[in-house]
Amino acid sequence: MQASSITTKIVRPGADRLLEDAPELIRGKRIGILTNHTGRLSDGRPLLDAIVESGLAKVAALFGPEHGVSGEAPDGSAVDHGLHPSLGIPVYSLYGKTHKPSPEMLADIDVLVCDIQDVGARFYTYISTIALALEAAAEQEKLFVLLDRPNPIRGLHWDGPVRGTQLRSFVGWMPMPVTQGMTIGELARLWNEEKWLASGITARLEIVPMDGWKRGMWYDETGLPWIAPSPNIPRLSTAVVYPGICFFEATSVSEGRGTETPFELIGAPWLDSEGVIRDVRSFDTSGVDFVPEEFIPGEIPGVASRPKHEGERCRGIRIKITDRDAVQPVRLGLALLAAIKRSHPKEMVLRHRRFDILIGTSDVRKSLENNVDPEKISATWEADLKEFGRLRSKYLLYGLTKGTRIRQKKTD
Repeated sequence: MQASSITTKIVRPGADRLLEDAPELIRGKRIGILTNHTGRLSDGRPLLDAIVESGLAKVAALFGPEHGVSGEAPDGSAVDHGLHPSLGIPVYSLYGKTHKPSPEMLADIDVLVCDIQDVGARFYTYISTIALALEAAAEQEKLFVLLDRPNPIRGLHWDGPVRGTQLRSFVGWMPMPVTQGMTIGELARLWNEEKWLASGITARLEIVPMDGWKRGMWYDETGLPWIAPSPNIPRLSTAVVYPGICFFEATSVSEGRGTETPFELIGAPWLDSEGVIRDVRSFDTSGVDFVPEEFIPGEIPGVASRPKHEGERCRGIRIKITDRDAVQPVRLGLALLAAIKRSHPKEMVLRHRRFDILIGTSDVRKSLENNVDPEKISATWEADLKEFGRLRSKYLLYGLTKGTRIRQKKTD
């Protein structure tokens, strides 16, 4: 993977700027904090600790997304409410019995502060949690203060189908493409000002922007330490391919959970790795190479519970990033899906509803089942991407670099 050997630009995230530049937003207020283990200042201090130590505000409640406030719960595991061990304040889970703060949860706070690191993909549930919390704050007339953070895979490109109306779910709450090339602050502006919240309600939204972030920055160019946003996104290279390889969660092929490199390794006991690699290279898979590799998925406490093909020897394909600037993750995933479906029409199962929810449309699944060329499949969402790009441009906060949707190759 290409990476900068020397960090030349330092980014101050919104958490730093709240305390240093905008303390009036919370001074003397009763606040709730929607956060997890990624909600830290650039010096490594948790935002919660920094606010408590500052005495600026009274922290009245915490709210946690998937994986909990600690970030330690495995993917998909419900998290219960609790009490903070030292502060004695409620810790509300937004990934259990409810996904949205209730009026009772917000009753004793004046301001809801949000500080969570996203990964840049529509189906990553943190952004759904943020959207629902923003909606709840609007309904209860609470100020929502969002502390912005980098999009780790840059803020340049957007790609994939725009989520269809009938496929709204917690892994696709807003009608957006798979990738948007936006920060959570920019996304919140879009949702709020385009009236995408329930009943068209708008929130009192204050975004504390980053200082020093440019749209072309990869996360490791920000000067900020990498903190795995969730157990199965352990490194930046995982985040680079995740927006396309996550589709394999809804297939009979392992997406690499239960290994040390989830989403960078896929496979199944029946997979003809070498044959699929030969086939997939006929498609545009810029920026990556493929290596056959066997692996056995196994349970990893706190990371992977009952992974697909657990205990079975899988014939796999390792995805090696050779030029991350050239990677088109959604189209990479599509090319691999097409190649495997073509080689293994019976064994390669696309789990209908789950697959459609992840990718945002049923058309892609139907096309893959009919062996349509992936370049022709991706051409079907170009018009929607153009329209999203027009909408997106109204809400960008950073940099002079002009964003681009992934360029579509001409097909016969």
